[in-house]
Amino acid sequence: MTIDDAPPTPRLSEEQFERLSRYGERQLVEEGKVLYKSGDRRYDLFLVETALIDVVRDATAVEPEHVVYTRRTGEFTGELSLLTGQTVFLTARVRRAGTVVRIDAERFRDVLGEQVDIADVVIEAFRVRRRIIMDSAASVLEIVGPAGSAATRALRTYAARLQLPHVSIDTDSIEGQSVLATHGLAAGDLPAAVVSDRLLVRATPRDLAAAIGFSYADHGVDVDLVVVGAGPAGLAAAVYGASEGLVTVLLDSAGPGGQAATSSRIENYLGFPRGVSGEELTRLALVQALRFGAPLYTPCEVVALDVSDPGRPCVALGDGTRLRSRAVIVATGARYRRLGIPGWEDYEGRGEIRYSATELDARDCQSRPVTVVGGANSAGQAALFLASRGSRVDVVVRRDGVDATMSAYLARRLEAHPMVRLWTGAQVVGLRGEDALAGVVVRREGVPDEELESRTVFCFIGAEPDTGWLAPIARDADGFVLTATRLGADEVPAGQDVALPFQTSVRHLFCVGDVRAGSMKRVASAVGEGASAVASVHRVLAEDDHPPWSYSAKPRAAPSRLRGPSCPSRGPPPTPGRSRRSPPSPPG
Repeated sequence: MTIDDAPPTPRLSEEQFERLSRYGERQLVEEGKVLYKSGDRRYDLFLVETALIDVVRDATAVEPEHVVYTRRTGEFTGELSLLTGQTVFLTARVRRAGTVVRIDAERFRDVLGEQVDIADVVIEAFRVRRRIIMDSAASVLEIVGPAGSAATRALRTYAARLQLPHVSIDTDSIEGQSVLATHGLAAGDLPAAVVSDRLLVRATPRDLAAAIGFSYADHGVDVDLVVVGAGPAGLAAAVYGASEGLVTVLLDSAGPGGQAATSSRIENYLGFPRGVSGEELTRLALVQALRFGAPLYTPCEVVALDVSDPGRPCVALGDGTRLRSRAVIVATGARYRRLGIPGWEDYEGRGEIRYSATELDARDCQSRPVTVVGGANSAGQAALFLASRGSRVDVVVRRDGVDATMSAYLARRLEAHPMVRLWTGAQVVGLRGEDALAGVVVRREGVPDEELESRTVFCFIGAEPDTGWLAPIARDADGFVLTATRLGADEVPAGQDVALPFQTSVRHLFCVGDVRAGSMKRVASAVGEGASAVASVHRVLAEDDHPPWSYSAKPRAAPSRLRGPSCPSRGPPPTPGRSRRSPPSPPG
């Protein structure tokens, strides 16, 4: 399938096309000219006036070049990588000479802030094109490795979360053997990734990020706000921070969405009466953050926090990079808990123990019997989703029931579903199977242990806060970060009478989502916290510009425009929804 075969993507009206063209430079292009090519670190938007432009997938070791789609008069080039800053996936070449209007990347950012109706059309077109490219034969990323390998699955999950057009090739298949021979790959080289014309051996998500432009690099641009963690709370903070004029960057150690991205169906999130998958919600939120100019860098691990400079907190990255900003919002969520069962790590390494139940996971299970461990909403959602895809699901719950830990509607559906068996007052105490997982051993008080057939275990027994790098700030006995009213009198930031909502014991540091002590552990509340924390950030930065601070009196309204510590005012306030300065973007 090519894009020309697919349903039409949104188009600009003649008036919108003319208005958009004012942002660019009209050029005459000759037949055969390459406007941008696969692997380029950046590219521009082209409006097609009289030329004809082919967008092609370059030839690979196993496939010839082919045209993915053609752009004609009144249309425009580009897709989501124009927002994300990824390297270019496809090559644009002029088939018929004519005129185009070239809009460079910086001016395109101006369009997003100033021409809302045009931005709506262009971004929706980008989103649809990316989805069509992913569903077509135009995938420019090949992931090669054993299907059951955890390392292979990590690459697949990373590519899926970031909506990278990719195809996964099982090395045990005929196609996989052909790819191994073509690239001269041995077992020790796997998993491998082929990105355009680059071959990555023993590839990790970090390697892939560097190849496509998702690794953080210091571009010397002042940053107002760093958001650490790209789950629902972090994404909301990035959207509200960037849309309200703060130069914002978003960092995540794994990929966007956090634990919410692993949820197959969220049915109680406002505005989605038929439910929405965590994956889809993440995709929409990420596009929204990118639209307002908040770039995402992932995988990007933050390993330490330096608050020695009171007004410029600094986060240290795993590669040694140090990133200073005027404020930091921590939304790192929590790490999955594991069962202390002999052999757990071995089965986990083969991908037979998982901590999510996405579309990718359901396909891998292929209607085989599975076990879900846990009694919270995430476990109930996973069980119902897997059962809907044909798997017989055993749900093992340590408590005597699920009423206290699971929403009533989920509990009722679990009990009524013919493909689900609920084991309460039980725990998994053993795993069976040599070359592959064959079953789990379940123990209940007063009865003999029972072995249940199972090919995959989905573990949803909670998580621990990811706060080991936050040594300077106050936490509770379990490691969750204390904020606002949970801070003791001696933990409120110096110079303040009370802490602001979501403020920690460090004045310029805020905390939202599952990592925060007292959070509700729900997607809706996490989104609200992320948005609300930005208001507190504005308050602190405004007070920095007009000291001394005191929050016992009636609060002063934060200015609509913020400046760096030594930056003079630079003219009139920005257009609403547009960042004060051009934010740093990923390489290219």
